[in-house]
Amino acid sequence: MSSNSQFDFAKDYVLEDERVILRPVSISDISLLEEYVINEPELWQFSLVAIQKPADLRGYIESAIQSRTDKFAYAFIVYDKVTQAYVGSTRFYDIQSGFETTQLGYTWYSKKVWGTGLNQHCKFLLLQFAFEQMYFKRVEFRADNNNKRSIAAMQKIGCTIEGVLRSHLPKPDGTRRDSIVLSITKEDWESSVKNLLQSQL
Repeated sequence: MSSNSQFDFAKDYVLEDERVILRPVSISDISLLEEYVINEPELWQFSLVAIQKPADLRGYIESAIQSRTDKFAYAFIVYDKVTQAYVGSTRFYDIQSGFETTQLGYTWYSKKVWGTGLNQHCKFLLLQFAFEQMYFKRVEFRADNNNKRSIAAMQKIGCTIEGVLRSHLPKPDGTRRDSIVLSITKEDWESSVKNLLQSQL
């Protein structure tokens, strides 16, 4: 199968604008992020991974790094130039260069940057990279269908809701979540989403 999409998992991609820097996550980043596990436990309310203590964060980051080695996902740590601090993480996952698609998720930010526009800067850089450098045709997003804040944020950047996967994935408490599926296509990006996001920066 021929494809223009060639995601190089061995390359250290760094995405940057005037507000944020996204760089590949590394094991040493645990010390930069563990304060949020200790001080902001509500960040993990809708997470599929139970993160309650720094040791859980280590497992989370080790898993992210292993997923890059396995050529499945590519995680970034987020640096906010305004607060001059590392404030969260996000990643591409289920990267399928042959089909020119990827998912974008595992995104979380410290509460101190909520509502500051940081998410729009991150999403602009990630989507620009996906569509204009990797030549993907589709970027998919999924979230817990009860996570209304996350869903609203995805709609704000121009995502289209496609449907809900019922009883989709197990949660740490043993119950199962319904997952909402949203997407942005290359055509969406070129026709409206890129301009929409630029207007929000």
